[in-house]
Amino acid sequence: MRVFILAGEPSGDKLGGALMAGLKTLRPDVQFEGIGGLEMAAQGLQSRFDMSELSVMGLAEILPRYRALMARINETAEAVLRMKPDVLITIDSPDFSLRVARRVKEKSTIRTVHYVAPTVWAWRPGRAEKMARFIDQVLALLPFEPPYMQAAGMRCDFVGHPVVAEPVATPEEAAAFRAAHDLGDAPVLLVLPGSRMSEVSRLGPIFQQVVARLQLERPDLRVVIPAAAPVVGAVRRLTQNWAPAPVILNPLDTNVADPMAEKRSAFVAADVALAASGTVSLELAAAKTPMVIAYDMNWLSRQIIGRMVRVDTVTLVNLVSETRAVPEYIGANCRPGPIAEEVLRVLADPQAQNDAMALTMARLGQDGEAPGLRAAKAVLDGL
Repeated sequence: MRVFILAGEPSGDKLGGALMAGLKTLRPDVQFEGIGGLEMAAQGLQSRFDMSELSVMGLAEILPRYRALMARINETAEAVLRMKPDVLITIDSPDFSLRVARRVKEKSTIRTVHYVAPTVWAWRPGRAEKMARFIDQVLALLPFEPPYMQAAGMRCDFVGHPVVAEPVATPEEAAAFRAAHDLGDAPVLLVLPGSRMSEVSRLGPIFQQVVARLQLERPDLRVVIPAAAPVVGAVRRLTQNWAPAPVILNPLDTNVADPMAEKRSAFVAADVALAASGTVSLELAAAKTPMVIAYDMNWLSRQIIGRMVRVDTVTLVNLVSETRAVPEYIGANCRPGPIAEEVLRVLADPQAQNDAMALTMARLGQDGEAPGLRAAKAVLDGL
């Protein structure tokens, strides 16, 4: 069995790695080509180029790199056509992956599967109908998504979210993390400014001001920043003058036996988190760590996307649990003062989000079959 698989950002790389592992379990003869990161490389993929070239978000952020991205799109589509795989699996990153799928479908009958349904329930509902012209099947992470895709004429399988299959640190591991970093019994704030350079450069200064305000109110507060691999350098530059210095977790640190285990321990050890909008809210929910979500983007992107959004929350915990338990500060509301006040409120009453986080995990498939294996079964069933 031959599979061309591609992802364009760390969250997609995680999905791709789990799906590849599932396919290898069910079809040991499977062969992969494509584009991915560390998780997919661990499953045997030799990426055609560095995935970080595709990690761009926001309409205005994409424009300066448009020509380079188009060249990569054409190059990748030609590689798929040369390989003639049994299936092309594209993962998230729609600005790149769906353009590749469209070009492949225009010149072949190769089956196309897109992993992560577009958020048509939130904005631009017409995307589903456009996708149906060149996508045969969609793998959905959220339980309420299949009807939207099916209505447009595509097969859609809810396969669960991979966050429910990931290990969670024990209380003992969290206590060991605190001891190892000399945190004692101090309140711990996780700061998660995103996994893309564009996110860190935009959110970093705002989060820096939030932390400064918080430390005036709570001098005993300690800060831990689990940095994503592509942005470790940017995080270090951002925090070089913070006092007290934050604990920065580097996933590429060769002095740490298991960087991912250290990150999981940090999540459980934390009392509250300030995080960029995205799948990290689900990781926090799995760790039962209450959170405040904040996000901003380029002014032009904010104006355009703000007029398209059809929901009143972008936080996945709120959407899956059908609550508004997690406070969020998006776009023009992404301001240091209100965010800092909200973090202090959540720190004072961390129990308010527990029910919503537990319900979210249950609805995403916790304690069920591993999502990567479910996704692999869905792909093979479609073939």
